[in-house]
Amino acid sequence: MTTISTDTWQPHEPALSVRQVLTLERVLAGEPEVVAGAGQLDRAVRWVHVAEAADVGVMLSGGEMVLTTGVLLAGDEAKQAEYVRSLHRAEAAAVVLGLGRAFPTPPEVMRRAAERCGLPMVVLHRPLPFAELTEEVQCRLVRRRFAAVSLSETVRTALTGLITAGAPLQGLLEEVARHSGCPVVVTNLAHRVLATAGERSAVDDVLRDWERISRQAGGSAGDGWVRAELGGRGERWGRLLLCGYRGEAATGRLLADRAAEALVLHRMLGGGSAHTWEEQSAQSLLTDLISGTVPARHLLPRARAAGLPVNRRTFVPLVVPGGEPGPLGRVLRMLGLPGLVAESAGGAAAVLLSLARDQHAEALTAHFAARLRAETGAPDTVVAAADPRTAWDEVPAGLREAGHVADAVTGATAVLDLPAVVRLRDVHLRGLIRLLRDDPHVQSFAERELDGLLADGEPELLNVLRTYLATGRNKSRTAQLHHVSRPALYRRLEAIQARLGVDLDDFEQAASIHIALLAHDVQQG
Repeated sequence: MTTISTDTWQPHEPALSVRQVLTLERVLAGEPEVVAGAGQLDRAVRWVHVAEAADVGVMLSGGEMVLTTGVLLAGDEAKQAEYVRSLHRAEAAAVVLGLGRAFPTPPEVMRRAAERCGLPMVVLHRPLPFAELTEEVQCRLVRRRFAAVSLSETVRTALTGLITAGAPLQGLLEEVARHSGCPVVVTNLAHRVLATAGERSAVDDVLRDWERISRQAGGSAGDGWVRAELGGRGERWGRLLLCGYRGEAATGRLLADRAAEALVLHRMLGGGSAHTWEEQSAQSLLTDLISGTVPARHLLPRARAAGLPVNRRTFVPLVVPGGEPGPLGRVLRMLGLPGLVAESAGGAAAVLLSLARDQHAEALTAHFAARLRAETGAPDTVVAAADPRTAWDEVPAGLREAGHVADAVTGATAVLDLPAVVRLRDVHLRGLIRLLRDDPHVQSFAERELDGLLADGEPELLNVLRTYLATGRNKSRTAQLHHVSRPALYRRLEAIQARLGVDLDDFEQAASIHIALLAHDVQQG
């Protein structure tokens, strides 16, 4: 027996299919005909053997295309049948019989045995030097192996460079998608999507029915889905999938493995972020919803694939000033409320609750706020809430509304008697001023009204004025908050009025100063 390779076959090595071998020019010269196992022509051919012995299977390890003239099988039907069965037991890819030397026509015993085993059997009607066939297949396998290894090393180098530079998870996935030419998806073990990369329309197509197709096709390279497990120290915690990879299956597996190695290393090193991949996924989705750069309907597949219930739901957008995703997520889990949590602008955290239509949105929001105060030990924590939305397309506006409310109360919780849940109707004038913060007329008005205090750089007097107006000109409460006596407070209020040239007992003048101070605080961030 001769062989074109003495290497041990590795599962990830590139291969040719039986069908591809039969289309090679040198093989076509032998006029090949498939006489059995026609439904198995996509089997992988790892290398080629020339073998005549009836017990050839003991010398194979799987994936071989076996070439024979049948000279040792002629006249013995038992040997012919055993020859085929031996190949089947060894998981050979196919058997190719050259007609003419021992068999003028395809032997019926071998053909029937091959058909029963599902082993592709091919006969060559014209003489074909087996050496030429083995040389051709060897050359092509070597080229494929080199190309796959080259791609593997290129991807590994690129991903390592990104990790070293502190790139986020998304940057790594975009690099993998560029090399694979197909959507790339990272999930947890519950099939929840944590991150995606690739052409947006293709990704949306994959995510549209994610729950079904991920469980049915995830991991089967035969249909272009290539899966690599993510984990370390004996524990799996996620999966990476190439969805619809069009290249060779073995090359796809190499590419997926290189990507998985990089992602595991990225996670071990902290991934350039203090947040988990789950938190980063939620942040990306909520950021896109708030910004409006991507239409909400286009983000629906991402939300569904991330595990957020979206069919016939009531959505409650929330923003917690000074909140952190970790504690907020824990409170949601304790209450059994489905939702997304992410870091938001201005040191806040955004929450998007998804409730069943028969659940009471306001009562559950209040329960969430109360539990959050109890869990964080911060009794002045407030939750800014927008009105519930029943249409997904209205969620972005709701998130922006909740953000506006949070912005209006930021920094004022110590002096305002705010409920645990604050809504747009609760922020009144503060909300309006926040909306007008960039208007030059408002900026000029604030500077003009407060010039007497701002010019002298009196932060203490400015703080007293802020508290006095925020408490509704309550002198006792203001003195208490600033830890001063009533006489001392009176002196400070007199100094403020003198520098501003106003009478704070006059409602209209006090209101004007209050508006100016709110505008000043907004402009100062």
